[in-house]
Amino acid sequence: MKYNLTDLRLFIAIAECQNLTRGAEQVFLAPSSASHRIKVLEDSLGTVLLQRKARGVELTRAGEIFLRHARQVFAGLEQMHADLAPHALGVQGHVRLWANTHATHSYLPDDLALFLGQHPQVSVTLEEHSSLDILAGVAKGDADLGIVAEVDERSDMVMLPYREDLLVIIAPRTHPLAQARQIAFQEVVNQPFVMLHAGSAIHTFTMNLAASLGQHLNVRVQVRSFEAVYRMVAAGVGIGLVPREAIRQRQDDVVFLALNEPWAKRDLKVCYHPRIPPSGFTQLLIEHLTKAQ
Repeated sequence: MKYNLTDLRLFIAIAECQNLTRGAEQVFLAPSSASHRIKVLEDSLGTVLLQRKARGVELTRAGEIFLRHARQVFAGLEQMHADLAPHALGVQGHVRLWANTHATHSYLPDDLALFLGQHPQVSVTLEEHSSLDILAGVAKGDADLGIVAEVDERSDMVMLPYREDLLVIIAPRTHPLAQARQIAFQEVVNQPFVMLHAGSAIHTFTMNLAASLGQHLNVRVQVRSFEAVYRMVAAGVGIGLVPREAIRQRQDDVVFLALNEPWAKRDLKVCYHPRIPPSGFTQLLIEHLTKAQ
């Protein structure tokens, strides 16, 4: 390669300013030096990245592709520094934990806070994924540990009990179904729903439930947390499907409707692949989580 990180940083600055001179100023280069660097960069890549205009520059299609990858390079470098920073501060171990929406928004904040307080030499990266993606990630080694809520266990994965909980319907106290003691999902599938954002595990799960009944879910609002689901439901926007534990402290303005469904019981489990035995710190976290009930 005949270009380096300075050239990438320069190109990003020029693209964002749409002006070579102002972009050069942002990375503390003279315009002549910046122009030469861009020329060498384009020659090295064998394509034109910038079209010179009377009042600035414009990205070519190749320039747009290069800009996207250049930003990804710096994002990767930032992540590398973030991952290394704890080691510079004396952290001796790191655990990559993938968990579903349920665990991430209910039990894990308190459980991880206690664990990290007891083990200051350990750091944890927590990512939210669907249960199926977690199983695949743990199997591939992308995650050291997973927390899933699946009815059918995979025989090739070690599954350990973590927490027990239920999925329930929450509805405004004035809702026509508010007096029901128990309800089937089919009875509410046509109701307007308040949902977590698309891509969250519980959003995918609920949409698939509706599809299995041949229905298309009426999603009125998508939000970023179970607390926001609760507040929208309390305001009368719609009903919600949530883990009981996620909003256990908030029940003044809504009613909880038990679901007469086998999938409503959502036992959370810690999983790892026997082909990749847990390291010492990962084993410590496993022991902490499985004793947290």
